[in-house]
Amino acid sequence: QHGNAQLGGNWGGGADDGAESRPVGPIQGGLQEAEDENNPVAAKTSTSSVSAVVSSSGDAGVLQPRPADEDILNQQNQIRAEASAVPYVNSIEGLDYLKAEYAAGNEVFLKKIEKLQAEYGSFRRTRGDGNCFFRAFIFSYLEGLVLRNDQQEKQRFIACIQAWKPKLIEAHFQDLVFEDAMELLLEKVTSIGAASDPLSCDLLEAHMRDDVVSNTIVMLLRLITSAELQLRNEFFFPFLIGMYDDAPASMEIFCQRFVEPMGEESDHIHIQAITDALQVPVRVVYLDRSGALDGGFGAPDVDVHSYEFRPEACPPNAPIHVNLLYRPGHYDILYPL
Repeated sequence: QHGNAQLGGNWGGGADDGAESRPVGPIQGGLQEAEDENNPVAAKTSTSSVSAVVSSSGDAGVLQPRPADEDILNQQNQIRAEASAVPYVNSIEGLDYLKAEYAAGNEVFLKKIEKLQAEYGSFRRTRGDGNCFFRAFIFSYLEGLVLRNDQQEKQRFIACIQAWKPKLIEAHFQDLVFEDAMELLLEKVTSIGAASDPLSCDLLEAHMRDDVVSNTIVMLLRLITSAELQLRNEFFFPFLIGMYDDAPASMEIFCQRFVEPMGEESDHIHIQAITDALQVPVRVVYLDRSGALDGGFGAPDVDVHSYEFRPEACPPNAPIHVNLLYRPGHYDILYPL
């Protein structure tokens, strides 16, 4: 299947790729619940949120008065502080570390991780700040270029980014908004395999942990995604109808609310748009509760679902070098064996 087939088959109802159907924007309560339930870190945050309205005796049936605004603000600041303590991109870890997060009894996840270990040896965490997809995507892509020293793909990518300048202007973005970001990304890519001061994996990691560099590149990717969606409005807009009961009035409004702002989570439409725009295929492996045989927890076996987003212009047999792990509400980077 190509990524475009995913759009047609998935957003009008049930997902066939193994991930829970995940709305963007205002319909996010269910997503947060799913993320809390399956992510031990998020579950910790969720528990602290509930404690404000549960009586001191622990009786969940007795609601207390609404917390003071100051208490809510302090809690929000605490959550932000905890998130900021995590690097934008972390160091590589073995999948056993991921398995340890679910050792308390989530059998489906444990079995899926065991299956993952037949194909993938390690993973790299990204900060769960709403920008995790874009950050994981570009880091994995650039890291692969560095490791392979793929000069042909490097030149193709440089030309592709440069070609986006007039298209961003066509999509009504002023060049002063994106020019510095584009120059920054091109500077990093150009240095791959350079005779002097070549970009190394360690240096890339340092760049992508830097607030200014990392977020500037993510901002550029968001603008390119927005422009791709708006310039191909006739193709993409019908899929918004399947994502919302009350769909945005236009693709421009959707992009202004759910694509361009930093921190807005990414859905399939974002992934399809950026992979098409940059002609970079991506494989997403889904670590969720789907695919459990014989009815769920305690099942003797599980299926691990994945989906390949392949731009139509890419050859069908083109290798995929960007592998991402999706857990409800979050993307990390996977490394094949």
